[in-house]
Amino acid sequence: VQLQASGGGLVQAGGSLRLSCAASGRTVSIYRVSWFRQPPGKEREFVAAITRSGFTTDYADSVKGRFTISRDNADNTVYLQMNSLKPEDTAIYYCATKRSPGSTVVVLSYDYWGQGTQVTVSS
Repeated sequence: VQLQASGGGLVQAGGSLRLSCAASGRTVSIYRVSWFRQPPGKEREFVAAITRSGFTTDYADSVKGRFTISRDNADNTVYLQMNSLKPEDTAIYYCATKRSPGSTVVVLSYDYWGQGTQVTVSS
């Protein structure tokens, strides 16, 4: 599975961005797609997840009510709509996939990672 993340950029606080994660290759093996982020000088952290069916989503408390994860299975693409952005949302955002259920938030439990896209929120 290959993942291509895009959509990052520079935005003012209160603004919005939509990230995309396009998957190719053996996409039938994907059980869950998640977004993680890594702020400057900090560890990578879970942001949001969605299962293959799209019926189950999960969010970090810090983004609940502001971010929405969705997917388009026809295009093998997962989106992260980010609204009401804050300076503390500044990070490199990565999409990742895993083939099985289990932990959503553990970085090491994911099988494939995209290259990351930079999101910068100015105050």
